[in-house]
Amino acid sequence: MKPLFLIDTDTASDDAVALIMALRSPSVSVLAITAVAGNVAVQQAARNALYTSELCGAHVPVFLGAEKPLQREHQSAHWFHGRDGLGDHGYPAPRRAPEKQHAVGAIVATIEANPGLVLVTLGPLTNVALALQHKPEISTKVSRCVIMGGAPCCEGNVTPAAEYNIWCDTEAARIVLRSGLPVELVGWHLCRGEAALKLDDIEGVLSLDTPVARFAIECNSRAQEAYFEQTGEHGISLPDPVAMSVALDPTIVTEQTQNYVDVETSSELTRGMTVVDRLDVAGNERNRAVWAPVLEKDVQAKVVWTIDNARWKKALFNALR
Repeated sequence: MKPLFLIDTDTASDDAVALIMALRSPSVSVLAITAVAGNVAVQQAARNALYTSELCGAHVPVFLGAEKPLQREHQSAHWFHGRDGLGDHGYPAPRRAPEKQHAVGAIVATIEANPGLVLVTLGPLTNVALALQHKPEISTKVSRCVIMGGAPCCEGNVTPAAEYNIWCDTEAARIVLRSGLPVELVGWHLCRGEAALKLDDIEGVLSLDTPVARFAIECNSRAQEAYFEQTGEHGISLPDPVAMSVALDPTIVTEQTQNYVDVETSSELTRGMTVVDRLDVAGNERNRAVWAPVLEKDVQAKVVWTIDNARWKKALFNALR
């Protein structure tokens, strides 16, 4: 039986490519897509998910979710992805509409009906946190929870300390990390350097000459410019497709560890920072007064440190053929 996927996303340019990878994969079945406010407003995220699904010839139900973070105002990433999240190329409206059920209810119902499914999150974790608050026991029914988020032990992309998905709704991220879900954290660092699509990679994708290949490059046109403005690096960085490649094939990971991971929610300096206890110092006697109450909840996550960049790109090319 194929693994079953439930995907939660704030669909913008890289999310769309990640959806293509999942929807066109012969090895998994995508049960549902839930939209959350993040890169764009939740209504736009759902529209983009529906458009991408139709481009793939798929008919996966899409559900509208949270319009804002749990305790904060929504702050979009229009500057990076464009006003519509897809580079502002004027893509037509999808033929289908989102489902009537709210995404939070859909997450709970889908997990309960399909124990052992894989949950993949590509945006802020608001929907997932709300689902966990409603039914905490769903955390025991998920086989893997692959999260694109965080900047473990390295610089962030929205503040010096934080990656956007975690920073956008820090309280939700903390709830998810402390929930007991089998989290696999795929951080922003994994889409940079040799993992980014270079000019020859981009030409290679375009040479495939398929509608999804052309769309994958075109919808990331603004993101390519923004990535250079942000980092000084040329190319297209694709954090969500990297996370999806790990979800589809965990053997792409070349180094990972299991650590205590938490999120800073209150500091003005480091809000949204993913704190990884890589050296296991939180359990030392001198720290137990502060950390023991949290550690007793077994707040553990797999943290991905490196991937096989050649294999990740091969997986992307195969999805776009």
